[in-house]
Amino acid sequence: MTRSNPDVLICGAGPTGLMLALRLARSGVNVRIVDAAAEAGTTSRALVVHARTLEFYRQMGLADAFLREGVRFEAVNLWVGGRRVRRVAFHELGKGMSAFPYMMVCTQDRHERFLIEHLRRAGVQVQRKVELVDFQQTEGGIRARLRHGDGREEACEAPYLAGCDGARSKVRDVLGAGFPGGTYAQFFYVADVDGSGPVMNDELHVALDDAAFLGIFPLRGNRTARLIGSIRAEQESVRESLRFEDVGSHVAARMGIQVERVNWFSTYRVHHRVANRFRQGRVFLLGDAAHIHSPVGGQGMNTGLGDAVNLAWKLAEVIQGRAKAALLDSYEPERMAFAKQLVDTTDRAFVVATSPGRVARFVRMTVVPRVLPVLFHFRAVQRLMFRTVSQVAVHYRRSPLSAGALGGVHGGDRLPWVPPDAASAAPDNFAGLDGRQWRVHVYGTPQPGIAETCRALALPLDVFAWRPAMGKVGLTEHALYLVRPDGYVALVDPATNVATLAQRIEANLLRATPHAVPAAPEVAALG
Repeated sequence: MTRSNPDVLICGAGPTGLMLALRLARSGVNVRIVDAAAEAGTTSRALVVHARTLEFYRQMGLADAFLREGVRFEAVNLWVGGRRVRRVAFHELGKGMSAFPYMMVCTQDRHERFLIEHLRRAGVQVQRKVELVDFQQTEGGIRARLRHGDGREEACEAPYLAGCDGARSKVRDVLGAGFPGGTYAQFFYVADVDGSGPVMNDELHVALDDAAFLGIFPLRGNRTARLIGSIRAEQESVRESLRFEDVGSHVAARMGIQVERVNWFSTYRVHHRVANRFRQGRVFLLGDAAHIHSPVGGQGMNTGLGDAVNLAWKLAEVIQGRAKAALLDSYEPERMAFAKQLVDTTDRAFVVATSPGRVARFVRMTVVPRVLPVLFHFRAVQRLMFRTVSQVAVHYRRSPLSAGALGGVHGGDRLPWVPPDAASAAPDNFAGLDGRQWRVHVYGTPQPGIAETCRALALPLDVFAWRPAMGKVGLTEHALYLVRPDGYVALVDPATNVATLAQRIEANLLRATPHAVPAAPEVAALG
């Protein structure tokens, strides 16, 4: 049951705010989530869900249910000048790197409804038509002024405030945080359509043309798709009155799409910005309130969900007395570094894909069709593409929470996924990750004293029988891996030293003595 004065006040009930609320509620943290809108979104907006996000849903026991909400697409097609120049089977790119070697499309309205329902099951209701007016930070928390739809105002006190309230964030505005970046000169359109044609086949199609760009994203059932395209310069002055027939019909026809009905159409401009801080005191910025990106690669929403996952376990550890408040200092450097890197890379790709300039046109019309098919014959290029787009390559190597390196794994890396052994009934090495507990993994035989130390520190210890597949993903036999609740490696210790483990727990700001967490399980021998 949500109380008026929670442990965490979350402003904004988009995917980021909902994910943060759900992860916190699963950890037993009292949350209150408010949104100024009268109802959840009814348009599709963000679409693409990547492998790393699906891994986070698996930690919550929700991956299978979420997969039923959308459609997976396992191939990306590149078209240039009306000719398909490359089809990439996406599931082949990610084979062996994740249990989810594909992209998924789930419209944002369905995504939000899914999270709202599971949040309701966790005992938390989104409070709508409630907007943040302002807030003040006090020594022990924040005091926020909220306004309800009927004009009534309310004071809400909480130890922490999370701003998940979008690109026009009120939380960011009250903090006075800058939002540097820019806006692309071009205008774009988005249209959700029913239709038919060879590209309406539950695969992703990207069409590069001399003066136009078109992305075709599958929705559901081979007859619905989202079209995202560029608006020609001579049409920009009248964009408010434009219809799909004015801007998209010629490119759609060139791609062989027979549009039968337009369900939603809008025009917009694309921004690229990163806030100059993601945290001030007891207030945090997440999702579009902290960073906005071009739509290249469908990274924006997944990045916001990653913010929520990163912050949720840290808040839970601090609020429930298992860690010092300084643990929260790691949120901003970990997530800001990735947001800045993402803006830089998507910015370059977006300019090439959409710019009307001569150099960009030459690259996409001449260089891309010739070079890309050759590059994709190399397995290393395929793996790099999957790792980058799927966000499984996101790391926190420079974080103060990360230490050690051995083989292909550094402290701060996502724990490498090891496929289950076909000859055994044992689960894969991600099966025990639930987003709430630190764990220790040993692939091989743990050194003497490790099991006893883990019990004393209330750390579950998972021991996996060594297989060559583990070495192929970068793991080292008999080494110790301290795994954070979000599935990232905090410590790689080749010596599996008892003292090193205890010291690292202290360095990661967890108490080095038993504390109130779920009872430490016995050592689990897996694989």
